[in-house]
Amino acid sequence: MIGDTETWGPALDEALRGEFLPRHSADVEEAVRKAAETEILPRFRRLAEHEVDQKSGPHDLVTDADRLAEEYLTGVLGALLPGSAVVGEEAVHANPATYEAIGGDAPVWIVDPVDGTRQFVNGDAGFCTLVALAHRGVVLASWTYAPARDQLATAVRGQGAHLDGERLLSGAPAPDRDLEVATSHPDYTTDGQKRALLGLWTDGVAPRACGSAGLEYLAVARGELDATAFSWEAAWDHAAGILLVEEAGGVHLTRSGEPFRVTGGNTLPFTAARDAATARRVAELLRTVD
Repeated sequence: MIGDTETWGPALDEALRGEFLPRHSADVEEAVRKAAETEILPRFRRLAEHEVDQKSGPHDLVTDADRLAEEYLTGVLGALLPGSAVVGEEAVHANPATYEAIGGDAPVWIVDPVDGTRQFVNGDAGFCTLVALAHRGVVLASWTYAPARDQLATAVRGQGAHLDGERLLSGAPAPDRDLEVATSHPDYTTDGQKRALLGLWTDGVAPRACGSAGLEYLAVARGELDATAFSWEAAWDHAAGILLVEEAGGVHLTRSGEPFRVTGGNTLPFTAARDAATARRVAELLRTVD
């Protein structure tokens, strides 16, 4: 029985995909939509000054919508899969030790209640809610919901990626145009990270600053964006999107040429791209400037 800690072992991944997800994917979707309906959308373009705070600095914002949506999702997701852990961005900010559950033996829900908080605060529709289910560092399923656009993308490992029920296929870039690559926003990069990303400023590549990471991954999975190049590894920003891109046919690689690991310890920056050739090219470019 899933949720009985005594049965957790090598067969759990199959049990989660073969038993839990077929029964409860709709429940997760309902929870994500409900969190947006009750806590996020009522505050969209209606945030009061006291509902917005800074965390590490003026570019690292948190709102009441972030906190309350994460609290709601933590309760619902934990109840759906007894014994699972929930690693949410705001909970980790309050207690960094919470992050360690990603590498533990229990299944873990990885939650970003409002990915693109700056866009949300500015009244821009380019934000989303991200939920991923992982076990021992392997992402098994993901939900990417853009509530202001009412778009829901889902992925299950080995079963494909979908947007509003339609299969996603990332395809390959056209050979006669520059690669469009969304990169870490300059406001969120150190001097060393900026130098590493300079390799993308070359012929045949058109880099631009990214918006919501979750929506950039969705754009790659849809074949609307060729690749990303990100210099941070917080799992709540990447877990859902990495699986979405994989299941749409894309590939992710770190600067050292290895797949990105949600458990951390990656050689940064890393890329997620529409196809293997694009991923290899971007990863190689990221190694050209030290």
